[in-house]
Amino acid sequence: MAFSTAAAVVHSSSTKLASVVATVASQYSETARLASLGASSACANALSLSSSRSCASMGEVLWANGGAVRLAAKRNLGVRAVGAGTIVQPEGFQITSVPTKPIDGQKTGTSGLRKKVKEFQSPNYLANWIQALFDSLPVEDVKGSTLVLGGDGRYFNKEASQIIIKIAAGNGVGKILVGREGIASTPAVSAIIRAREANGGFIMSASHNPGGPKYDWGIKFNYSSGQPAPESITDKIYGNTLSIKEIKQADIPDVNLSELGVHKFGDFSVEVIDPVADYLNLLEEVFDFDLLKGLLTSKDFRFKFDAMHAVTGAYAKPIFVDRLGAPEDSVFNGVPLEDFGGGHPDPNLTYAEELVKIMYGTDAPDFGAASDDGDRNMILGNHFFITPSDSVAMIAANADAITYFKTGLKGLARSMPTSGALDRVAKELDLPFFETPTGWKFFGNLMDAGKCSVCGEESFGTGSDHVREKDGIWAVLAWLSIVAYKNRDRKVGQKLVSVADVAKEHWAKYGRNFFSRYDYEECESAGANKMVEHLRDIIAKSKKGDKYGNYELEVADDFAYTDPIDGSVATKQGIRFIFSDGSRIIFRLSGTGSAGATIRIYVEQYERDTTKHDLDAQDALKPLIDIALSVSKLQEFTGRTKPTVIT
Repeated sequence: MAFSTAAAVVHSSSTKLASVVATVASQYSETARLASLGASSACANALSLSSSRSCASMGEVLWANGGAVRLAAKRNLGVRAVGAGTIVQPEGFQITSVPTKPIDGQKTGTSGLRKKVKEFQSPNYLANWIQALFDSLPVEDVKGSTLVLGGDGRYFNKEASQIIIKIAAGNGVGKILVGREGIASTPAVSAIIRAREANGGFIMSASHNPGGPKYDWGIKFNYSSGQPAPESITDKIYGNTLSIKEIKQADIPDVNLSELGVHKFGDFSVEVIDPVADYLNLLEEVFDFDLLKGLLTSKDFRFKFDAMHAVTGAYAKPIFVDRLGAPEDSVFNGVPLEDFGGGHPDPNLTYAEELVKIMYGTDAPDFGAASDDGDRNMILGNHFFITPSDSVAMIAANADAITYFKTGLKGLARSMPTSGALDRVAKELDLPFFETPTGWKFFGNLMDAGKCSVCGEESFGTGSDHVREKDGIWAVLAWLSIVAYKNRDRKVGQKLVSVADVAKEHWAKYGRNFFSRYDYEECESAGANKMVEHLRDIIAKSKKGDKYGNYELEVADDFAYTDPIDGSVATKQGIRFIFSDGSRIIFRLSGTGSAGATIRIYVEQYERDTTKHDLDAQDALKPLIDIALSVSKLQEFTGRTKPTVIT
């Protein structure tokens, strides 16, 4: 095996700084010859190594990449950090103290820190936030810890991975588990944290926002049970970004993220792992894969999955095709791209237009689904759309089709803006029910306490307590399981119990909650905030019985939530107008964008009459939508005449 050049940096009482460059041109068993450049002969003699075993005994680091082994002898050699004083050095590498200063705008939102790529590429922007995170965690979750690193494959992830790895090493982390090519979906990171009993993990994703040099990038931290970091941690991170003075960074080379394997640097190591394996193992425990395979290999069942050129492309083929036997062409847009192929990786009726055209076209497949960075999902039948609010309710109502729930459900939860369809299932099944603010961390607390099995958000997020994140592929497999279970005794050629059949059966039993969301993206923040203050003035003066067209007000408020597990309080979570018939209008500013403000209007009306269940949602909700636009004066405050997206 040929060896590459090896270098050692030495600091001793006799020489302030000496550099030794050696070329090792022999096998492991042969004597290594080192040539000293500018160092004393004593230093050179001290570094003479007779074998790879003696190298290890001197405390150097060995890492392999294509057969090359680099050696850096460091035992008992104090190295003064640059710029900010002395740092106690670990064996195997030097830690550099990089001077820095606070940077504005690093407060995390509901799903981490999201900005434009250019901002993250500015000097120390990402490094400041990562260092602030390590300064915020308990020492036992840093020193010698194991952390997971992965992302959705978007532009800047590979560069960011190297920055995070070096700062992790500089802060005393013991091991980083990183997905190959820096890829690991959001739910997969949660699964890996739990399977490997890691202390936490980094997720490099801006979720459903576009990617590329001119677009969005994001970072968040998930804690030891795989859930998004609680506000107690994110508040500390923000506080530390306001006072940060130095970044602790290890002087180690970039890690090759393309090949599986372990890279060791003294007591610190980086393991490049298969991002699919742990996640797939978990899914095989959750679902009846034999039942699913029977459906997906059936000659008269057709399935389409749109991976939107996002990270689910790395999972779709191994799961749906290789493991469950779906035809190869079932998956499209299946190659993850840094810019998502120029698309917007948000699985909804607007941005998953290609799938929608297929599912509403002639000779449409029986089942269609889309997912983005792995957490969101959209479910379609032949000429039929399942709203996210209905999806979580229908999964809960048909939980007996899912192996994981054979012993029953612990409880159900939804975010406040999500329709009340799930509430009715909880009541029918006599299960504990929780209405939370938007943000998966609130569900995580309930799950960790054993109080919630299935939960969801109207923003195309659905999941269960198998992980602590919303899980798009889980939702797709849950729906496929329901369809497979309903058709388990069906013979080839007999009528299929379809997605539409499942939905209509559910509405006949529980009634239908007509629901729609209007998104106004990248509004000027000043105008959006003025609109919210205008609405707060209205609710302050409102009283029960006030008339809004044909609707009578029951209550108007700004939603607040007291966490039943830890007692934390979240206020100003969305302005609600709830009417006496159960209809609702909700206004909320979203925290998931990277620029401007996204205004979201949610409109809901319950209908028990089965003869009206086939109405188009926009027609059924038009009176409430008109009231919402009139009361909010949205056009006046924002200048917007139509929404960016209607769901």
